[in-house]
Amino acid sequence: MKAEHDLVLIIENNNMNLEDLGYNDALDKYRAEYDSDGFDLGRIITEHKERYIVKTIKGEYEAEITGNMRFTAENRDDFPVVGDWVTISVFDSDFALIHNILPRYSVITRQAVGHISDIQIIAANVDYAFLVQAADRDFNINRLERYLTICNSSGVKPVIVLTKTDLFDELRIGEIVTAIKQRINNVPVFELSNLTGKGTENIKGFIKKGTTYCMLGSSGVGKSTLLNKLSGRKIMRTDTISHSTNKGKHVTSHRELIVLDSGGIIIDNPGMKEVGIADMTEGLGITFDRIAELSGNCRYSDCTHTGETGCAVIKAVEKGEIDKSSYDNYLKLEKEKNYYTTSVAEKKRKEKLFGKIIKNYKKDVNSGKY
Repeated sequence: MKAEHDLVLIIENNNMNLEDLGYNDALDKYRAEYDSDGFDLGRIITEHKERYIVKTIKGEYEAEITGNMRFTAENRDDFPVVGDWVTISVFDSDFALIHNILPRYSVITRQAVGHISDIQIIAANVDYAFLVQAADRDFNINRLERYLTICNSSGVKPVIVLTKTDLFDELRIGEIVTAIKQRINNVPVFELSNLTGKGTENIKGFIKKGTTYCMLGSSGVGKSTLLNKLSGRKIMRTDTISHSTNKGKHVTSHRELIVLDSGGIIIDNPGMKEVGIADMTEGLGITFDRIAELSGNCRYSDCTHTGETGCAVIKAVEKGEIDKSSYDNYLKLEKEKNYYTTSVAEKKRKEKLFGKIIKNYKKDVNSGKY
């Protein structure tokens, strides 16, 4: 780290430095570009309808973006999100203006709900994502592969957390873990009992100081319970489990970055009912690496692996070398990705056409036709 950036400045009242908030070398190289005006540096820990809480080594500030940032923003990607590092100017004891967003070294995204051609940023500057699934009826390996594709496209390392293991005996939990590992390779799997807390210490041992983790999963799988157990106190409110569904009620209503006493950094997210993937060709290739590898052996370079003669992937499925359920899920996600790509292209075509109409109209006005 560069000494001239004063990164080791310690504040006596909270004994915190920038590294404690997740600052690292990937961010340090960008700081000088945005630091010429002497702004303070902080991290977005909460967002509420374009009102933000920024945490710095001096304290926390409620903040808004400047008018210039709002005017020059081309889309939602240009607005801050939880996990972003930003430069701010402080105006009083608890209010600040956000001037710039430092380049993000990783971004977790999904299709915006209700807007096929748009992308929603879930969190920024994340190192690991805890993919949380309950062992009860929420358990779904296809959904895990969907989350894996999102992580692999975002440059975020995935970690699977299987919660509510107390609902079943060890034999059943072992079967679930085996099923996961048969379809998903080289991804850590942790087991957690929401009732007794068994397995919490293993997850705590995985979490490192100054590293940022994001929790992804459906509503009611136990993300808030996990966060409370990791922190050793009740940070997030949890509701009782329904006896009819074995699910907790949806509690988390917004994204929030929390620094644990152990030094780890957790971003909690509301439960996601829809997890649409966007343009994630690379992510699909990593998640379904065996299919990607065999694609090179297909007779046709543009093989879709759906029925072509000489398809190496279909042949591997027929031989049992590739799990049939995983293959079916791959085709579903590939089709979804292609639909997203087509929707984006159509949106751009319409925007270009509309822009041309406006340009011609202004030209006609200036020439006196109207």
